[in-house]
Amino acid sequence: MKLRKVTAASAVVLALTVTATACGSDDKKDSDSSGGDKKITVGIKFDQPGIGQKTPQGYAGFDVDVATYVAGKLGYKPDQIQWRETKSADRENALSRGDVDFIAASYSITPERQQKVDFAGPYLLAHQDVLIRADDATIKSPSDLNSKKLCSVTGSTSAQNVHDKLAPKAQLQNLPTYSACLTGLQNKAIDALTTDDSILAGYASQAAFKGKFKLGGFKMTNENYGIGVKKGSDLKAKINTALEAMVSDRSWQKAVDKNFGPAHYKNEPAPKIGNIVS
Repeated sequence: MKLRKVTAASAVVLALTVTATACGSDDKKDSDSSGGDKKITVGIKFDQPGIGQKTPQGYAGFDVDVATYVAGKLGYKPDQIQWRETKSADRENALSRGDVDFIAASYSITPERQQKVDFAGPYLLAHQDVLIRADDATIKSPSDLNSKKLCSVTGSTSAQNVHDKLAPKAQLQNLPTYSACLTGLQNKAIDALTTDDSILAGYASQAAFKGKFKLGGFKMTNENYGIGVKKGSDLKAKINTALEAMVSDRSWQKAVDKNFGPAHYKNEPAPKIGNIVS
């Protein structure tokens, strides 16, 4: 009889223990959902100065600043962000596989991409432009690129677009990296480098190139940068709210000035959410 009483008591203790453990698990989950050890994975470029770059000191650039602000509004501190390199060709796959929660990587919103992923934003309206030497007074319009050596990276369509639509006599030069184009531009083997003006401004803003280059200001295309999320993700609405707050409290303009200011980048005003300029 005594044994049965002990067993019953033990059962009560065991039940209380299980209940307490379950409550403890729920508490931990709730704690994680509002801070704690949770993480968010963000895709960025690692090799675009002024936009997204991995440096010995950490990660830097306009997209990094935007992503950090957005993550903060989602409840994540900077040390809870896991940065992952997402190259242009792999962005849609990285989202569909769940490798990243969102991508901020000079990611232009296009109808083709919208079929595969959802976009928050846009958060920046960029344009295709050219970077030329600061002392070059011969290139004042896209047509002046005729007979000039125009550089872009291998695999990019930027230079080809200029050749096909604006300067059919431009001499196209494809090099492996933007850095190689910049070296050619500096030593006069290249006359102009073309890609998005935000990317060009980022390169020109580097200390090593300060005062050596200038943007043409030609605005040859419209590039609406958006934050990519997995198709159907409820993060889209939350990120849009965060972007609106970033513009409202002037953090957006501060990020533009910090990352592009040295190149005298004449940025467009912060775009309205959902306003895609064609």
